[in-house]
Amino acid sequence: MAPTVGWLHHRLAGILQQTLRPAAVRLELWDGGSPYTGPEPPIGTLVVKDARTLRGLIANPHLQFGECYMFGTLEVRGQLESVLEAISRLSLAPSWGERISMHLPAPGNTLTRARRNVHHHYDLGNDFYTSWLDEQLVYTCAYFEDPHQSLEEAQAAKMDLVCRKLRLQPGETVVEAGCGWGALALHMARAYGARVKAFNVSHEQITYARARAAREGLTSQVEFVEDDYRSVRGEYDVFVSVGMLEHVGLTHYGSLAAVMSRALRRANGRGLLHFIGRDIRRPLNAWIRRRIFPGGYPPTLAEVATRVLAPARMSILDVENLRLHYARTLAHWGRRFAVIEEQVRTRYSEEFRRAWELYLAGSEAAFATGSLQLFQVVFAPAEAVPHSWTRAEIYNGAKADDDWYAATR
Repeated sequence: MAPTVGWLHHRLAGILQQTLRPAAVRLELWDGGSPYTGPEPPIGTLVVKDARTLRGLIANPHLQFGECYMFGTLEVRGQLESVLEAISRLSLAPSWGERISMHLPAPGNTLTRARRNVHHHYDLGNDFYTSWLDEQLVYTCAYFEDPHQSLEEAQAAKMDLVCRKLRLQPGETVVEAGCGWGALALHMARAYGARVKAFNVSHEQITYARARAAREGLTSQVEFVEDDYRSVRGEYDVFVSVGMLEHVGLTHYGSLAAVMSRALRRANGRGLLHFIGRDIRRPLNAWIRRRIFPGGYPPTLAEVATRVLAPARMSILDVENLRLHYARTLAHWGRRFAVIEEQVRTRYSEEFRRAWELYLAGSEAAFATGSLQLFQVVFAPAEAVPHSWTRAEIYNGAKADDDWYAATR
C-alpha cells in the first residue's frame, strides 16, 4: 500500500506541476493522484514514487531529475525524448543557481584529473561502444548531407567535411588533439594522404586505434600517442580537435592556446575546432557533470574566440553550427542503445542503463531545443593567407533540400 500524501506534499506537487504546465507534462504522485489540469492529452507523465524525490525535484531539479531517474524513484510515461524536449524548452535560460555557480571557482582539469575524467567515460570497454556506435566508432556529431543517410554514411561524411574545410593536401602534417578510436586520423591518412600524429589519454581508445592502423597498413602515416594534448611538440600544417574542447575546462584554455600557437606553422597553417557549445554562458547540466562527463564545460563562441584563438594569435575563417545534425546523431545512438539494453543491464547494472538512456535522450533534447550547439570553427594564424576565397567548393555535391529541417525531425 502506497504511503499517504500529506498536505505539504500536495502543495509541493502543485508548485512543481505549475512549472511543468507550459510543457504539457503531467505530474503523478506515489498514491496515483495528480494536480494536472491540462492541456489534454499531456505529452507524458512524471511519476514521483516518494516524498524525497518530490523534494529533490523542487530543490535541485538539474541534479535530482537525473539522480531520481537513474535510481528508479522517478519514472517517465510516454516517449522519453519528447518529454525531455518539452521540459528542456522550459529552461533555455540559466537558473539562478547556475548563474551563481559560474562565478564560483571550478577545479581545473589538471593532467591527473583529465586522465581520471577521460577514464570515467571513455574506458568503459571498447566492446560497450562497439555495440551501439557506427562501425568506425565515431563518437561525435555526424553530418547528414541527406537526412535519410545511415549513421555510418553520415559519420563518414562528417570526417570528409572536416578534411575539406581544412583543405587537406597529400603529404601535409596534422596534429590531432583527442582522437577517440582513431577514425578521423586514419581517414585523413587514407583518403587525403596526410601524415597524422594523434594524442589521447584514453588507454582503451589508443590501444584500439593502434591495432586498427596496423590492420589497415597505415602505421607509417599515423602515430597514436597516449598522452595529453599539452604534450604536443613540433610544428604542423594542420591542427584539428573534434569533441575534445568540451573537456579542457575554462581554466586551461590558455594551455590549449599555447599548444596551438607553437604547433601551427605561421605561414600556411590552419586548424579546426569541433565542439559542443552554448549561445549563452552556462555550466554543463549538474547531473551530466556528476555521472557522465566530469569536468565538462560547453563554451560559448565568445569564450573560444577570446580565451583560445585570440591568445594563440589565430584568425577565425569560418563558423558553422551543426546542432540539428547532433540531435539526429543522438536519435540514432538512442535507438541503437535501446536494442542492447538487456546486455547493458546484465554487464553493468540497471542504474547504469537508465543513466545512459537518460543521457542520450536528454542530449538529443538539448540539441533539438537549442540549449546546446555544435560548432565547427576553422581558423588560421593571423598572418597566414586564407586557402580559398569562398567556401563554396566545400559543399559541392552535397544535396540541397528545402525540406531538410523538417525531415531531420
